[in-house]
Amino acid sequence: MIATSVFALKAGTPLASADDLEAALRQIGATRYHNLHPFHRLLHGGKLNKGQVQAWALNRYYYQSSIPIKDAVVISRFRDRNIRLEWRHRIEDHDGDVGTEGGIERWLKLTEGLGLDSAYVESAEGILPATRFAVDAYVHFVRDKTPLEAIASSLTELFAPNLHEERISGMLAHYDFINPNIMSYFKRRMEQAPRDANFALDFVKRHAATPQEREAVCNALIFKTNVLWVQLDALYHAYVDGHVPPGAFVPERA
Repeated sequence: MIATSVFALKAGTPLASADDLEAALRQIGATRYHNLHPFHRLLHGGKLNKGQVQAWALNRYYYQSSIPIKDAVVISRFRDRNIRLEWRHRIEDHDGDVGTEGGIERWLKLTEGLGLDSAYVESAEGILPATRFAVDAYVHFVRDKTPLEAIASSLTELFAPNLHEERISGMLAHYDFINPNIMSYFKRRMEQAPRDANFALDFVKRHAATPQEREAVCNALIFKTNVLWVQLDALYHAYVDGHVPPGAFVPERA
């Protein structure tokens, strides 16, 4: 039997070509992306209460607000000006620009629409410890690994549009406290994520020239799927199983 690992690609996976690499990456998404997590099934199926949805949005904000920090680190890894120019729009997508709304503002619309105070959300004082550890580990990963691996770790965007579509339809259908206006973050990412994913996929296929480099690319994506998965593990443990750690957000009782 071929051993499998939560941290690495299955031994013996074909990686002789760029097409093999893409096939392996898509298989990782099909088996490890966080759309498969039980917490998402509950969220999209209308099985959570408002407090549990608040907890998800609050914790996810720390991830969203860290993405432009991560992308600034990625940019710092490259001497190639063209790559920096290509990657720079990702920061603008999240931070916005003068007079232009970005993804972080759209996420704050979601948390505000759910009844959370924006100052509290932005402070990150109520997030779960696992949320902070996982997100910070992602920033450290793109700082410490090779530039190729740093770009490869963003490839979860290949699988995001289907998740966003499921989230929009499911949450609008099942929660009377959700409306289309506060779901604008996900609608915008359905346009942005494919553009970003296509660039990153083309980059790794062109620059991962050996089986060893292709394996490193795959393991970078696996790392990122773990970053996303563990955040949902923590939310499930705290807000479904009821083990909220001291100091973390506690929803008001209905």
